[in-house]
Amino acid sequence: MNQSNLSLPSGCMLRKATSADKWSILLLVFSAKLDPTQLNWQQFWVIECGDNLVACGQLRNFSGAQELGSLVVASAWRGRGLGTLLTQHLINTATQPLYLECLGERLAQFYSRFNFVLISFEDLPQFLRTTGLCTLNDKFRLSQLAKKLLKVPVIFMEYRGHTNS
Repeated sequence: MNQSNLSLPSGCMLRKATSADKWSILLLVFSAKLDPTQLNWQQFWVIECGDNLVACGQLRNFSGAQELGSLVVASAWRGRGLGTLLTQHLINTATQPLYLECLGERLAQFYSRFNFVLISFEDLPQFLRTTGLCTLNDKFRLSQLAKKLLKVPVIFMEYRGHTNS
């Protein structure tokens, strides 16, 4: 996807998160009703406009893969391309095979614009499906369980574009 025509609104900047951002990141994630259990501010990139953190997203790092996660744009700032710009930045920053999980077809369609493709739980690499201790492994397995038992519309996706590896 060509993002060359996207730019940040005046007064906004994309930057690596700092420790001072951790509470703002947590509030954004809670506001979007996302899973707050695997937040690590050191893995986040943020968009700051004025003195406000208006978007965030992280690349979770694991042995052999990364996960694009916790991508949130504050509701007052949606529709301005910030989610698109941040997603493309995270993709460009990734150095390993990249995966994500999202809820529902609308988000899956959004990510498919970036060359993410739907995959089944069984198509995830073995090390993402096996038991681990509080790792991405557990996260994907628990999502699969919620999908099967509770009919939660979890969608697993893999990035099939080019990475900087």
